This record gives sequence, C-alpha cells and structure tokens, in this order.
Amino acid sequence: MTDYRTRPKADFIHQTDWKELYVLTNHWKSDLLFYIDDLKFLHHLIDKYFIWMTKKDNLDKVQKIGASILKDTEECNLLLKKTDKHLTHLSSLIEEPLKHNSGEFRDEHQELEDEIAFFVKKVRENRKELFTITERVLESEQLANLMEK
Repeated sequence: MTDYRTRPKADFIHQTDWKELYVLTNHWKSDLLFYIDDLKFLHHLIDKYFIWMTKKDNLDKVQKIGASILKDTEECNLLLKKTDKHLTHLSSLIEEPLKHNSGEFRDEHQELEDEIAFFVKKVRENRKELFTITERVLESEQLANLMEK
C-alpha cells in the first residue's frame, strides 16, 4: 500500500476533461479538511497524556512525535491553500478552456496530486507511530506508578 493516489493510473490527468479534474480536486480538498481535524485530534491526544508522564525518555518520544504532527498540520494548511488556488484555476479553465496552457496546468495538477499523496503517506506513518508510542508510554508510566505505591 505505497500508492495513495485517488485517480486511475496511466494517462488520466492528460486525457480527462476539466470537470473531472475539478471533481477530483474537490475530493482532495475534502480529504485535506478531514486531515486538519484528524491532526487536531492527535495533537489533543498528546496534550491530554503529556501532563501525566514522569519518565524523561517518554517525554522526549512524545515531544518528537508532537513536533511531527505540528509540521504535518502546517503542511496540510499549505496544501489546502494550493488546492484552493488550483480549484480557482480549474474554474477558469472550465469557463475559458482555450485561454490557458493545458499541458502546463495538467503537469501542475499531477505535481499537486503527488504532494498530497506523499503528505497522506507521511501522516499515516506518524499516526501509527503516535499510537504505538502512546501505548508503550501509557504501559510504562502505569507500571512506574504502580511500583511507587
């Protein structure tokens, strides 16, 4: 599962019409808006459990993944801006198809798709790492608290 594209393979971008690319781009925007909420949840999860940690090693691990989540949030916001700008370009192309360089635009479309696919892959990896770390940290902190009693 290394390919996170949401379009058919082959030459889809260069063969399809503007309206289909517009629908696909709106789908990307919807996904990115979901990731904004998901990243907020993950950040909240870190904040909630961070205050209960007592071991320095655990604190360091959680701080590192927290920084990755903040970076993902910034990247997601940038991708949302790019996607909105791209949707504006697509609207213009739908209204006046002969006025713009379609090959250049389709290359830009593919580049944006690649950026989003890479972002999704990275967020999924960070999410998995966060849950793994959280599980280990909670177990070790719980064990440390039980031993103190």
